[in-house]
Amino acid sequence: MFFYLFLCLLFFGIGDFLGTLTKAKLSAVFVSLLLFLVGFMTDLIPDDIVKAAGLAEIGKWSVLFIVFSMGTTINLKELLNEWRTLVTAVLSMIFVMLSACVMIPLVGTSETIVSIPIINGGIVATQIMTSAAMEQGLTMAAALGTIVYAVQKFFGTPFASNFGLREARAIVEEYRRTGVKPVVPGVAPEGEAKPTFFETHKKYYGNFTSLAITAFFAWVSFVLGKWTGLSATIWALLLGTAVSCTGMLPKNILKHANSAGIFNVAVFATIIPSLAQIELGDLGALGVKTIVMFAITFAVLYLFFYILPFWKILGSKNLAMGVSAGQLLGFPATYLIVNEVAQAVAENETERQIITDRLMPKYLVSGFATVTSLSVVAAGFFEKLL
Repeated sequence: MFFYLFLCLLFFGIGDFLGTLTKAKLSAVFVSLLLFLVGFMTDLIPDDIVKAAGLAEIGKWSVLFIVFSMGTTINLKELLNEWRTLVTAVLSMIFVMLSACVMIPLVGTSETIVSIPIINGGIVATQIMTSAAMEQGLTMAAALGTIVYAVQKFFGTPFASNFGLREARAIVEEYRRTGVKPVVPGVAPEGEAKPTFFETHKKYYGNFTSLAITAFFAWVSFVLGKWTGLSATIWALLLGTAVSCTGMLPKNILKHANSAGIFNVAVFATIIPSLAQIELGDLGALGVKTIVMFAITFAVLYLFFYILPFWKILGSKNLAMGVSAGQLLGFPATYLIVNEVAQAVAENETERQIITDRLMPKYLVSGFATVTSLSVVAAGFFEKLL
């Protein structure tokens, strides 16, 4: 068990290291999943390595802990301040879902159902959909979903970066021509916020207390899911958001409990078994289906946010296109892209600040609203369709 646990964490660690070394140009997720795939195909590692490493059971219940913790990070006030970005991001998800009508004849029904929420989101949506597919015996659909998750940043990063560069050049050229800084919409300043209940009683929220609170809400989410038929992950997200608004809990409660890392490992590990089902002969077909799905996705986003007038919600075609790609990225990729765009276009600190003020809130909100939040809701519904 300890040897296989070491191998799993080694593959994750190598991906993490290379992702950091290349400043996210090389996807950490892609590297890790590629190592597992090569290991399975060459029989260097057993197909049941995740189970043998003792990660299978913890992975089953970790997802509700993580989703609840994600809910505690949601700041409804910030989302409302960027409501135009939020609307654009939500519409981008809906349009990608509608593209399923085109994908199904080309890719397959179960493959499309599994992959759409993954295109919309991140690791949690991937875990939900691949686990549901494996339970239904849809091994190739689960494998395709895993591959889509592994490569989505490769497709999404140049797309979001390109339109971010266009927007940055436009606003900097305007500033250089007029000398007038763009006005950044803001919120009227308020008085100093009162400390929350958590901030006042922070010393009582130890590691075990925070984990016990999270476990309680995970259990409540599970029970509500059984009673209502609505996915427990959706309830976990809603409960996390609702409780967070009261100020009773710390933001990102698992991180506060110093436990986020091991839970992320457990959830990540649950998508690995689908790779063990891939044979060498399947790679060509899976690769073609992956390319087709992303080609349709980008064509649909271009149609609605560049040709059709939905870009007017944000007032910029380039900005709308960049925000629509947030569902493929999430944090920290959106953050890194804005920094790289500012570095590439700005010639001084003032220009850098102008670009950052324009792009950063919108790119961050787009990734947060889609990957962190709504993709979980989408996956909760889509898993019922399998």
